[in-house]
Amino acid sequence: MLRSRLNDALKDAMKAKESLAVSTLRLILAALKDRDIAGRSKGNSDGISEDEILEMLQKMVRQRRDSIEMYSKAGRDELAEREANEIVVIEQFLPQALGEDEMRAAIDTVIAELDASSIKDMGRVMAELKQRFAGQMDFGKASATVKELLA
Repeated sequence: MLRSRLNDALKDAMKAKESLAVSTLRLILAALKDRDIAGRSKGNSDGISEDEILEMLQKMVRQRRDSIEMYSKAGRDELAEREANEIVVIEQFLPQALGEDEMRAAIDTVIAELDASSIKDMGRVMAELKQRFAGQMDFGKASATVKELLA
């Protein structure tokens, strides 16, 4: 479903002559194709899953946020603005992100369900969070919160 939404959005952006959206969507589809090809070597002939696509999109947003920070420090505001506009295009395909309180509640729930009690359980907790909340949670922040709760 997400693949077809990406392809349809590319077609629409091309028809509307939205150059930023076209270039961003082409980057997304190229990254998706690369991951599909890499997945074939692992025996996955259908391509990567929806969750893996969401993870890829989140990573792309994170990379652009890092770039914005670097460009801003270097005084390259026009490049920072372009990255911010790309984030807007990418985020159209991500589910609504959980707020800080919702994320904390989800983490508390998973920790309780898994009966996690020490930092040794962090891997299990993070794996479960990634399975349940792919594309909805910033796992960098979630990791810090899990570590804090299990420490």
